[in-house]
Amino acid sequence: MDKRVQKAIQESVALKKNPDIAPWKLDEPWPQPLYAWDAEEEAWKHTTPGKSSTPERSLRSSSSISSLAFYSWNIDFMLPLAESRMEAALAHLETLLSDPPLTTAIVINLQECIPSDLATLSRQPWIRERFYMTDFDTSNWASGLYGVTTLVDRRLSVVSCFRVHYAQTQQERNALFVDVAIPIPIPIPASTARVEPHYHILRLGNSHLESLAADPPLRPAQVRVMSKYMRAADEEVSSAITMGDFNAIQPFDRTLHADNGLRDAYLELGGREESPGGHTWGPQALRELRERFGGSRMDKAYFCGSDLKILSFERFGADVEIAADRKKQRDQLLALGFEKAWVTDHLGIRAVFSWKNSERL
Repeated sequence: MDKRVQKAIQESVALKKNPDIAPWKLDEPWPQPLYAWDAEEEAWKHTTPGKSSTPERSLRSSSSISSLAFYSWNIDFMLPLAESRMEAALAHLETLLSDPPLTTAIVINLQECIPSDLATLSRQPWIRERFYMTDFDTSNWASGLYGVTTLVDRRLSVVSCFRVHYAQTQQERNALFVDVAIPIPIPIPASTARVEPHYHILRLGNSHLESLAADPPLRPAQVRVMSKYMRAADEEVSSAITMGDFNAIQPFDRTLHADNGLRDAYLELGGREESPGGHTWGPQALRELRERFGGSRMDKAYFCGSDLKILSFERFGADVEIAADRKKQRDQLLALGFEKAWVTDHLGIRAVFSWKNSERL
């Protein structure tokens, strides 16, 4: 086994929180706050989702939005120089988001974040101005080493934020969900031209499924739990999207979406499972690992709900490196055997969705 992987496993075990005293129940929702930047006090403040969001406020803040651009990127926690790599990754994301359509909301999923990454995220002016953070510390993670976190467009009305810690995991994996209220104008059937506000709940998920090949496999059980909360009709969830590093490296991974009543955004738009053009891991891996394992489409976007329409799907983040003026740091990554000073071994994915039966999302 690769020495970096061995070290990461050892650190993960050492920093694993005791499940017997954790406040959450496995496979069940654990509510958590959101964090918003307070410009007057120059501090991040936690807020309880839903309490500050009324239907009227939701309509005002979200009524101009007609599409959702959903990003997901795994930033390798096992590599050194975490702060410099995350800064370069965020600079790239900021460039991608520099001139978005005003009608497009943005949500960003990140996997393999370490505690220092949360500090790096919190310092970025563009994140402070435009996004909620789901995590300011590791208190809602089962691991003190790494976890998943999400940035949510502040124009969206968030009504719920919760995490589901998987029971079937050896690596403290979980799914993070954010529910947003989507105002859908529906004309009142009368002679007047009044419009009756109506709301759909769109559930947005972020998950990092079990790595490597376990015996028995753990990812099928994790996707079953994830899909349960994506298809939660009893909670008035109209549609759901979950994106992340799904570690799809075995034959059974190819059908996990269909086995659980979900759709795969890449395949829905004509992508082919065996095409290198869909690989998100491999192109930027160490050469010896790439030659040993080949490439794979580890990172995916699953969705469900008749209202959702997938508009586009693409990879991003190719050849993003540590800043050119940090030669010693770049040399340190190159000395590990990488061909370039890449910030991570994964490519990111971006999926754009709209609401089928409305001019507005």
